[in-house]
Amino acid sequence: MNKTIGILAHVDAGKTTFSEQLLYHTNSIKNRGRVDHQSAFLDSHEIEKQRGITVFADQGMFDFGDSTYYLIDTPGHVDFSPEMERAIQVMDVAIIVVSAVEGVEGHTETVWNLLKKHRVPTFFFINKTDRTGADVDRVLEEIRSNLSANACNIFESLASEVMNEELIEFIAERDEALLEHYMEEGYEPKLWFNAMQSLVQSSQIYPCSSGSALQDIGVKEFLEQLELLTITNFSNHEPFAGRVYKVRYEENGTRVTFIKALSGTLNVRDEISYGNEMIEKVTQIRRYNGSQYEHINQVSAGELFAVIGLSDASVGDGVGVLREKAIYELVPALRSKVVFESGVNVKEALRYFRMLEAEDPSLNVIWEERFQEVHLHVMGAIQLEVLQQIVRDRYRLNIKFEKPEILYKETIETEVIGYGHFEPLRHYAEVHVKLEPGNRNDGITFESKCHSDDLAIGFQNLVGQHIHEKEIHGLLTGSPLTDIKVTLLTGRAHNQHTHGGDFREATFRAIRQGLEKAKKLLLEPYYQFKIKVELEQMGRVLADIQSASGRFDPPVTEGEKTIITGIVPVATFMDYSAVLASFTHGKGRISLTFQGYHRCHNEKEVIDRIGYDKNADPDFTSSSIFCSKGQGFSVPWDEAEEMMHCIK
Repeated sequence: MNKTIGILAHVDAGKTTFSEQLLYHTNSIKNRGRVDHQSAFLDSHEIEKQRGITVFADQGMFDFGDSTYYLIDTPGHVDFSPEMERAIQVMDVAIIVVSAVEGVEGHTETVWNLLKKHRVPTFFFINKTDRTGADVDRVLEEIRSNLSANACNIFESLASEVMNEELIEFIAERDEALLEHYMEEGYEPKLWFNAMQSLVQSSQIYPCSSGSALQDIGVKEFLEQLELLTITNFSNHEPFAGRVYKVRYEENGTRVTFIKALSGTLNVRDEISYGNEMIEKVTQIRRYNGSQYEHINQVSAGELFAVIGLSDASVGDGVGVLREKAIYELVPALRSKVVFESGVNVKEALRYFRMLEAEDPSLNVIWEERFQEVHLHVMGAIQLEVLQQIVRDRYRLNIKFEKPEILYKETIETEVIGYGHFEPLRHYAEVHVKLEPGNRNDGITFESKCHSDDLAIGFQNLVGQHIHEKEIHGLLTGSPLTDIKVTLLTGRAHNQHTHGGDFREATFRAIRQGLEKAKKLLLEPYYQFKIKVELEQMGRVLADIQSASGRFDPPVTEGEKTIITGIVPVATFMDYSAVLASFTHGKGRISLTFQGYHRCHNEKEVIDRIGYDKNADPDFTSSSIFCSKGQGFSVPWDEAEEMMHCIK
């Protein structure tokens, strides 16, 4: 039975040490490594050794019981959480490591919410029980109050397939039929064990155990319980399907694509499809264990593996018969410019950043042709420091980054019709679109209500493709448009003169012409926060949230503590974790997760600071191009509508 397990935690909870113990107890490694000794098997990259943190979601492999386990050790630092989220989507089971001293921390809640969303069966291991201040009962209660009331302690209540009375009652209370059976029939070991296994698999209960990974206490017992309680049901008798969860480039430039097989089998030399109907041959299959790998000829459902031969597969792509692309929630809210040394060929360097973007799509590398600049999206300062070192080590380039800036977006409040015409000599396209406000954080959606008698279906589809092919700049700050529904009303092509790119020009001009007439809004990223402090510190926190232009829900009291939730702009709250730690002497707890985009709290100030000139943007214009007497001429947006060729 193949099982992919992921180890997740807040930074410094002991996640990597716990992973090392699992590998050691199953004879996958001969010696247990330690993060502080720079000898951890799964933190094999030089950057990870130097910093003592996990940056890359690397995998190990071991056999135990009747199962082959693929273990993914994920980053615990919030700056690398997109890497963690990508790994979550291929996990069969997750293990959250929580410190018995610090308890449930901010990033623990972020991890939990993602696992809950993707319905990944989850276990908890309460670690560092050997440390001064450790309190397993307190942490278990924190897990129940902050994460799920369905967490159950299995450390002393489950041995082999036998469970004690307390655990049986816990399970019975979660299922009406089981409770009735318990009241009438009492304890039947096999029935109750199967029931627990089923409830774990369906994410209705969450087993918790405890110990010390560093001292090797409780780890082997936990592994035995994990083997007992987890099942997977992969089929090799169906067509091959898989999901790309990671891409890496080797020093020689070879592109390695990591895949989770979800059904069927795959052999070397097989052709597989992915993305937009790409079909390529697999020239090599590798099975990785840490940084080492072996060549294999075939993989089957449930395995993690890597292939050579896919030149353009992206993280999140379905391969084989799976077409659905994964959607990721954790997106950066910051943007930074790369600063190169003098004499560097920036376009050559851009190629390196495209490779980094393939490995981490959240970087969203942007090439500003007009200024010959490279910009990228980031989670925070630690990520920039790591990227700087990666670029230096891999590509021998010394770079710096400008201070990260907030990523703004733009939308509209009113419905308008936009008109675009593109007709220089021997070219022709016209587009009429309706722009209307969409749901917040839904992005740009497209619909066609154009009759095929007016414009062929192929051209209508082309308009939809162009709308999504690149970010369209708004008029307030030049930031990307979002939360707009674009409806194609009508359009026109020419039998002889319409060429590739004509509808791209007409579409962008129509959208910008519509934006000129619409009431526009600037949006900024917001955090959803959860803050837990002593009751007497509540007033200070509420005042800080208000001064940061945030909004909070009514506080909830828990004993001597209060819990405050709400939303707040990233721009005003991104450094608040340090502030909170300072005045609570490290006892306050904060969880910040990206909540989406909302109206900018200081719109005029931001617009004035950015100083975007809508008439000087080389990529977009609101004017249209018409042709007269063999010459193309530009018509301003406010005059173009009357000159359109389609009947309005």
